Amino acid sequence: MWGGIRRWIHPFSYIVTSPIKIDIWSDIACPWCYIGKRHLEGGLAALGDDAPEVEIEYHSFELAPDTPVDFEGSEVDFLAKHKGLPESRVQQMLGHVAGVAAKAGLAYDYDVLQHTKTLKAHELLHFAKEHGLQLELSERLFRAYFTEGRHVGRIDELVELAAEVGLDADAAREALESERYSAAVQADIAQAGTYGIQGVPFFVFEGKYGVSGAQPVEVFSQVLTQVAGEHDGAVA
Repeated sequence: MWGGIRRWIHPFSYIVTSPIKIDIWSDIACPWCYIGKRHLEGGLAALGDDAPEVEIEYHSFELAPDTPVDFEGSEVDFLAKHKGLPESRVQQMLGHVAGVAAKAGLAYDYDVLQHTKTLKAHELLHFAKEHGLQLELSERLFRAYFTEGRHVGRIDELVELAAEVGLDADAAREALESERYSAAVQADIAQAGTYGIQGVPFFVFEGKYGVSGAQPVEVFSQVLTQVAGEHDGAVA
Protein backbone atom coordinates (compact mmCIF):
# COMPACT_ATOMS: atom_id res chain seq x y z
CA MET A 1 0.00 0.00 0.00
CA TRP A 2 2.73 2.42 0.95
CA GLY A 3 5.73 3.50 -1.12
CA GLY A 4 9.13 2.36 0.09
CA ILE A 5 11.07 4.91 2.08
CA ARG A 6 14.27 4.59 0.13
CA ARG A 7 12.82 5.42 -3.25
CA TRP A 8 11.43 8.71 -1.90
CA ILE A 9 14.81 10.16 -0.99
CA HIS A 10 16.26 13.02 -3.07
CA PRO A 11 18.86 15.53 -1.81
CA PHE A 12 17.00 18.72 -2.80
CA SER A 13 15.27 21.55 -0.93
CA TYR A 14 11.90 23.00 -1.85
CA ILE A 15 9.64 25.89 -0.89
CA VAL A 16 6.17 24.67 0.01
CA THR A 17 3.18 27.00 -0.13
CA SER A 18 0.87 25.02 2.18
CA PRO A 19 1.49 22.67 5.12
CA ILE A 20 2.36 19.03 4.65
CA LYS A 21 -0.17 16.87 6.51
CA ILE A 22 1.35 14.27 8.82
CA ASP A 23 -1.01 11.79 10.48
CA ILE A 24 0.52 9.81 13.32
CA TRP A 25 -0.95 6.68 14.89
CA SER A 26 0.49 6.21 18.36
CA ASP A 27 -0.19 5.13 21.92
CA ILE A 28 0.81 7.09 25.02
CA ALA A 29 2.12 3.85 26.57
CA CYS A 30 4.40 3.14 23.59
CA PRO A 31 8.05 4.05 24.30
CA TRP A 32 8.93 4.05 20.60
CA CYS A 33 6.13 6.54 19.90
CA TYR A 34 7.73 9.17 22.14
CA ILE A 35 11.10 8.47 20.55
CA GLY A 36 9.54 8.67 17.08
CA LYS A 37 7.99 12.02 18.00
CA ARG A 38 11.42 13.37 18.93
CA HIS A 39 13.01 11.94 15.78
CA LEU A 40 10.37 13.59 13.57
CA GLU A 41 10.96 16.88 15.35
CA GLY A 42 14.69 16.40 14.90
CA GLY A 43 14.21 15.65 11.21
CA LEU A 44 12.37 18.93 10.76
CA ALA A 45 14.93 20.87 12.77
CA ALA A 46 17.81 19.38 10.76
CA LEU A 47 16.40 20.94 7.58
CA GLY A 48 16.78 24.41 9.03
CA ASP A 49 15.42 27.13 6.76
CA ASP A 50 14.47 24.48 4.20
CA ALA A 51 12.08 22.73 6.59
CA PRO A 52 8.53 22.64 5.21
CA GLU A 53 5.58 23.79 7.24
CA VAL A 54 3.70 20.78 8.61
CA GLU A 55 0.32 20.06 10.11
CA ILE A 56 0.44 17.15 12.55
CA GLU A 57 -2.54 15.17 13.79
CA TYR A 58 -2.39 12.29 16.27
CA HIS A 59 -4.64 9.26 15.94
CA SER A 60 -5.50 6.66 18.56
CA PHE A 61 -4.04 3.16 18.75
CA GLU A 62 -4.24 0.92 21.83
CA LEU A 63 -1.35 -1.52 22.02
CA ALA A 64 -2.83 -3.43 24.96
CA PRO A 65 -6.58 -2.70 25.17
CA ASP A 66 -7.13 -5.45 27.76
CA THR A 67 -4.88 -3.71 30.30
CA PRO A 68 -6.73 -2.79 33.51
CA VAL A 69 -6.74 0.87 34.53
CA ASP A 70 -5.08 0.02 37.82
CA PHE A 71 -2.56 -2.63 36.80
CA GLU A 72 -0.84 -4.11 39.83
CA GLY A 73 2.84 -4.58 39.14
CA SER A 74 5.79 -3.03 37.37
CA GLU A 75 6.42 -2.55 33.66
CA VAL A 76 8.64 -5.63 33.82
CA ASP A 77 5.77 -7.63 35.32
CA PHE A 78 3.37 -6.49 32.60
CA LEU A 79 5.69 -7.18 29.66
CA ALA A 80 6.84 -10.52 31.03
CA LYS A 81 3.23 -11.66 31.21
CA HIS A 82 2.01 -9.91 28.05
CA LYS A 83 4.86 -11.10 25.83
CA GLY A 84 5.55 -14.37 27.60
CA LEU A 85 9.21 -13.52 28.16
CA PRO A 86 11.49 -14.12 31.14
CA GLU A 87 12.01 -11.07 33.35
CA SER A 88 15.72 -10.95 32.56
CA ARG A 89 14.94 -10.60 28.85
CA VAL A 90 12.39 -7.86 29.56
CA GLN A 91 14.95 -5.99 31.66
CA GLN A 92 17.36 -6.09 28.70
CA MET A 93 14.67 -4.82 26.34
CA LEU A 94 13.76 -1.92 28.61
CA GLY A 95 17.41 -1.03 29.07
CA HIS A 96 17.87 -0.90 25.31
CA VAL A 97 14.81 1.29 24.79
CA ALA A 98 15.86 3.62 27.60
CA GLY A 99 19.27 3.97 25.96
CA VAL A 100 17.73 4.92 22.60
CA ALA A 101 15.41 7.34 24.38
CA ALA A 102 18.34 8.97 26.17
CA LYS A 103 20.03 9.65 22.83
CA ALA A 104 16.83 11.43 21.79
CA GLY A 105 16.97 13.55 24.94
CA LEU A 106 14.33 11.59 26.87
CA ALA A 107 14.88 10.29 30.42
CA TYR A 108 12.67 7.21 30.75
CA ASP A 109 12.11 6.06 34.34
CA TYR A 110 10.67 2.56 34.37
CA ASP A 111 10.97 2.35 38.16
CA VAL A 112 8.18 4.90 38.63
CA LEU A 113 6.14 4.19 35.48
CA GLN A 114 2.52 3.21 36.20
CA HIS A 115 1.26 0.90 33.49
CA THR A 116 -2.39 1.50 32.69
CA LYS A 117 -5.11 1.36 30.06
CA THR A 118 -4.74 4.35 27.73
CA LEU A 119 -8.31 4.63 26.41
CA LYS A 120 -9.15 7.74 28.47
CA ALA A 121 -5.89 9.39 27.44
CA HIS A 122 -6.89 8.89 23.81
CA GLU A 123 -10.32 10.36 24.47
CA LEU A 124 -8.64 13.39 26.03
CA LEU A 125 -6.40 13.80 22.99
CA HIS A 126 -9.49 14.03 20.79
CA PHE A 127 -10.93 16.64 23.14
CA ALA A 128 -7.65 18.56 22.95
CA LYS A 129 -7.68 18.38 19.15
CA GLU A 130 -11.09 20.03 19.11
CA HIS A 131 -9.59 22.89 21.14
CA GLY A 132 -6.35 23.23 19.18
CA LEU A 133 -4.06 21.82 21.86
CA GLN A 134 -3.55 18.21 20.78
CA LEU A 135 0.20 18.52 20.16
CA GLU A 136 0.76 20.17 23.53
CA LEU A 137 -1.27 17.51 25.33
CA SER A 138 0.46 14.67 23.49
CA GLU A 139 3.85 15.88 24.68
CA ARG A 140 2.53 16.37 28.21
CA LEU A 141 1.04 12.88 28.39
CA PHE A 142 4.20 11.20 27.10
CA ARG A 143 6.35 13.06 29.62
CA ALA A 144 3.93 12.35 32.45
CA TYR A 145 3.89 8.63 31.67
CA PHE A 146 7.49 7.86 30.83
CA THR A 147 9.47 10.28 32.98
CA GLU A 148 7.24 11.42 35.86
CA GLY A 149 5.37 8.28 36.88
CA ARG A 150 1.94 9.93 36.57
CA HIS A 151 -1.15 7.72 36.26
CA VAL A 152 -2.56 8.58 32.82
CA GLY A 153 -5.45 6.13 33.10
CA ARG A 154 -7.36 7.95 35.83
CA ILE A 155 -9.71 10.80 35.04
CA ASP A 156 -8.56 13.02 37.94
CA GLU A 157 -4.94 12.80 36.81
CA LEU A 158 -5.84 13.39 33.17
CA VAL A 159 -7.87 16.47 34.06
CA GLU A 160 -4.88 17.91 35.91
CA LEU A 161 -2.64 17.31 32.91
CA ALA A 162 -5.22 18.84 30.59
CA ALA A 163 -5.33 21.99 32.70
CA GLU A 164 -1.53 22.22 32.62
CA VAL A 165 -1.58 22.69 28.83
CA GLY A 166 -4.37 25.26 28.93
CA LEU A 167 -7.52 23.15 28.55
CA ASP A 168 -10.57 23.86 30.68
CA ALA A 169 -10.53 21.35 33.53
CA ASP A 170 -14.31 21.13 33.94
CA ALA A 171 -14.87 20.67 30.21
CA ALA A 172 -12.15 18.00 30.08
CA ARG A 173 -13.73 16.12 32.96
CA GLU A 174 -17.16 16.25 31.33
CA ALA A 175 -15.72 14.95 28.06
CA LEU A 176 -14.06 12.01 29.80
CA GLU A 177 -16.93 11.11 32.10
CA SER A 178 -19.46 11.27 29.26
CA GLU A 179 -17.22 9.17 26.98
CA ARG A 180 -18.10 11.68 24.26
CA TYR A 181 -14.98 10.88 22.25
CA SER A 182 -14.99 7.10 22.58
CA ALA A 183 -16.44 6.69 19.08
CA ALA A 184 -13.68 8.90 17.65
CA VAL A 185 -11.05 6.72 19.33
CA GLN A 186 -12.56 3.56 17.87
CA ALA A 187 -12.78 5.20 14.42
CA ASP A 188 -9.04 5.89 14.54
CA ILE A 189 -8.33 2.30 15.51
CA ALA A 190 -10.58 1.02 12.73
CA GLN A 191 -8.86 3.24 10.20
CA ALA A 192 -5.50 1.88 11.32
CA GLY A 193 -6.82 -1.60 10.57
CA THR A 194 -7.93 -0.47 7.11
CA TYR A 195 -4.43 0.84 6.43
CA GLY A 196 -2.89 -2.41 7.66
CA ILE A 197 -1.21 -0.74 10.63
CA GLN A 198 -0.28 -3.40 13.17
CA GLY A 199 2.18 -1.47 15.30
CA VAL A 200 3.03 2.08 16.25
CA PRO A 201 4.32 4.68 15.76
CA PHE A 202 3.11 4.89 12.18
CA PHE A 203 3.44 8.11 10.20
CA VAL A 204 1.39 8.91 7.11
CA PHE A 205 2.59 11.82 4.96
CA GLU A 206 0.05 13.59 2.76
CA GLY A 207 -2.21 10.54 2.91
CA LYS A 208 0.14 8.73 0.52
CA TYR A 209 3.35 7.55 2.17
CA GLY A 210 3.68 5.51 5.33
CA VAL A 211 6.71 5.33 7.61
CA SER A 212 6.63 2.63 10.26
CA GLY A 213 8.54 2.87 13.52
CA ALA A 214 10.80 5.39 15.22
CA GLN A 215 13.06 5.85 12.21
CA PRO A 216 16.33 7.82 12.61
CA VAL A 217 16.27 11.61 12.38
CA GLU A 218 17.94 11.61 8.97
CA VAL A 219 15.25 9.34 7.51
CA PHE A 220 12.55 11.79 8.53
CA SER A 221 14.56 14.65 7.01
CA GLN A 222 14.88 12.77 3.74
CA VAL A 223 11.21 11.79 3.61
CA LEU A 224 10.12 15.34 4.43
CA THR A 225 12.34 16.71 1.67
CA GLN A 226 10.92 14.31 -0.89
CA VAL A 227 7.31 14.80 0.13
CA ALA A 228 7.83 18.57 0.15
CA GLY A 229 9.05 18.41 -3.43
CA GLU A 230 6.04 16.45 -4.60
CA HIS A 231 3.72 18.65 -2.60
CA ASP A 232 5.22 21.82 -4.08
CA GLY A 233 4.85 20.44 -7.59
CA ALA A 234 1.24 19.52 -6.96
CA VAL A 235 0.26 23.01 -5.78
CA ALA A 236 2.35 24.95 -8.30
